[in-house]
Amino acid sequence: MALKSLLLDVAPLRTSPAFRRLWIGQTLSGFGGQMTLVAVMFQIWQATKSTTWTGAVGLAQAIPLVALGLFAGSVVDRVDRRRFYLLTTGGQTVCSFVLALQGLFGDMPPAAVLGVVAVQSCFTAGGGPASRTFVPRLLPKQQLAAGLALQRIAFQGAMLVGPALGGLIVGGLGVGGCYLIDALTFAAAVYGAFGLPAMPPGDEPARPGLGGVLDGLAFLVRTPVIRGALLTDLAATVLAMPISLFPLINAERFGGDPRTLGLFLTAIAVGGVAASLFSGTFTRLPHPGLVMLAGSAGWGAALTLFGLSPGPWTGLACLVLAGAADTVSVVSRSTVVQTHTPSELLGRVGAAEQIVGQAGPDLGNMRAGLVADATSGAAAAVSGGLLCLAAVAAVAAATPPLRTIGPRVLRPR
Repeated sequence: MALKSLLLDVAPLRTSPAFRRLWIGQTLSGFGGQMTLVAVMFQIWQATKSTTWTGAVGLAQAIPLVALGLFAGSVVDRVDRRRFYLLTTGGQTVCSFVLALQGLFGDMPPAAVLGVVAVQSCFTAGGGPASRTFVPRLLPKQQLAAGLALQRIAFQGAMLVGPALGGLIVGGLGVGGCYLIDALTFAAAVYGAFGLPAMPPGDEPARPGLGGVLDGLAFLVRTPVIRGALLTDLAATVLAMPISLFPLINAERFGGDPRTLGLFLTAIAVGGVAASLFSGTFTRLPHPGLVMLAGSAGWGAALTLFGLSPGPWTGLACLVLAGAADTVSVVSRSTVVQTHTPSELLGRVGAAEQIVGQAGPDLGNMRAGLVADATSGAAAAVSGGLLCLAAVAAVAAATPPLRTIGPRVLRPR
């Protein structure tokens, strides 16, 4: 029984058929999304031979999420969330079929491919916040953290396996075949959503337009635990995101061998999967806010050690620790946010989470790259880790409720 309490809690999959179908559909679509990212990058590179164009893939995904996120979250808080999720997931599926058709029967110009990717990201801007509202409705309060840990291990599994699988499929079936498989996985996500009950927005639907957005922002500002949770995420990502350093550090520690470059991201994913498998060690703890702060501090400490590490393999071991700490922080943060947000605001708060999760790493990678250009890869990693530790300590000191809260649910005001 002691060992079982340490492992990933799969009770939500057993007790909630609706959550099980949703989880399976979202897991399959997550793998498809990672495969399609590889296919898009490959197609754009083959057509242009330009890193500027391949860099534009990330912009095509990020700009709609940031620009539309809060407004989409306000819509989520005004309509039936199940229907809205079905609509947005259906739109993503159509975009994947468009990519598949052009890949199978004649490639579109690179700008057109990026246009389809951007349209698909517009649907993601709405579907993401909607899906974040489901778990609190489908699971009892005591299973919420376990359900979020299950979602996290699905995400980490897709990050770990999806790109490699996408590369194999592109090599064997071409980009069209890879896009087609992605479209079919979105169909699985649509099927999973059909099993959901009606998801009304709550007793007080959001005001239309800018008013609803401002109401959501006001809640974020006046609620210390939510504000502190999002600031902690920003501290970890903006100040200590290391991915842009990997090519430089790979050159310094592995001689620039392209076969070792992928090991850096793999190491983070391995740590994340391991933490998810043993998520019972932290999802059952009574103070998720304190666990989140500890996880974020662990991320900063591990990246500091990564920068200081004298050898290549010890550096990768530090990234495994960083990936584990990141999963602890993400699952605990989501638990804090979803259990302390009234139902009628979940869409807008989920949109804010999505924006922070998208913009924070992009800004963090830019910071790391600028610092590395001025100093070195090791200095960028160490400074980022130390800044993250200082920022997390500041958030903890400025937000006492974050250190003491339990998994209770706020009542709507």
